[in-house]
Amino acid sequence: MTHAADKLRQNIDAACATLQSLADLAEPLARAADAMTQSLTAGGKLLACGNGGSAADAGHLTTEFVCRFTADRKPFPAICLNVHGGDMTAICNDYTFEHIFDRQVHAFGKPGDVLLILSTSGNSENVRRALLAGNELGLTTVALLGRDGGACAGVAQIELVVPGDNTARIQEGHKLIIHTLCELVDEHLLRL
Repeated sequence: MTHAADKLRQNIDAACATLQSLADLAEPLARAADAMTQSLTAGGKLLACGNGGSAADAGHLTTEFVCRFTADRKPFPAICLNVHGGDMTAICNDYTFEHIFDRQVHAFGKPGDVLLILSTSGNSENVRRALLAGNELGLTTVALLGRDGGACAGVAQIELVVPGDNTARIQEGHKLIIHTLCELVDEHLLRL
């Protein structure tokens, strides 16, 4: 039991340190929330994607807009690009894995939409290409990254980089950012 208690305390301490470091992201967080609010209230949509745990977080984010976050309100268009199995397997089969998201951004994205990608390393080529496609099409691009931002650093118009080297702690930071974005955007959406 002592080992489990020690491990839990160690992880709590590390998570608290990571979450405290997010205070430095208030300005890009506000810009991301403003972009999402402007897009959704003007009839635009949110596109989101990631790989692995980040794919699950992308789905979590879009669900909060299609369903609701904390209070009842009308639904808003949000599409998680990593849940369309037919699209993804066809793109992987006919092209390559690196194109699973950028082809969908070209299919679904339009100027005024927001594309939000998640990558704990920032080195996923498929999300980097999604950002490039979003920029090309005139979407507002937002990147939730970790470590030093990796290959995606400097590609998105708005970056929120969670510092640290531990993937689990970065993902916990991303989750707090996602919930804060939802809360900030909902302050406006609930009035509609």
